[in-house]
Amino acid sequence: MRYIRSALFVAVVWLLLSGHYTALILSLGVLSVLIVTWFLGRMDRVDGELGVLPMRPRLLYYLLWLMWQVVLSNIDLVRRIWDPTLPIRPTWQRLDVKLTSALAKTLYANSITLTPGTLTTDVKEDHFMVHSLSSDGIDELRKGEMERQIQRLRI
Repeated sequence: MRYIRSALFVAVVWLLLSGHYTALILSLGVLSVLIVTWFLGRMDRVDGELGVLPMRPRLLYYLLWLMWQVVLSNIDLVRRIWDPTLPIRPTWQRLDVKLTSALAKTLYANSITLTPGTLTTDVKEDHFMVHSLSSDGIDELRKGEMERQIQRLRI
């Protein structure tokens, strides 16, 4: 049942994003949905863990919060590029992580990477290695707001 729901969800998203409804495009869409569903099944068998985010209001709040952080990071990045007085000093540092579940760590690492100016390069049991265009990016992560937002999801 999980795979049917996943396939339907992917199909609806694909249809909404595609905007083209010719026979060829629809058949390619069906093929794409089947391939994605097949990969999902293979991944579940390999790692033995269902990586499903619970659909709760808190997740929606987190996604909205993350989008706002992406906007703020974009503004900071543009300011650093245009204003020669703002430093761009790339740094690569260790970021200690308190999250325990693999799903929460994955969400955290991907959220860091989605935020412009930062990139998670290595994920370990108790820390990430994060590249940032300035030490301000790492300092902001060390304050822990993003990690607290993910902890509130209880995943």
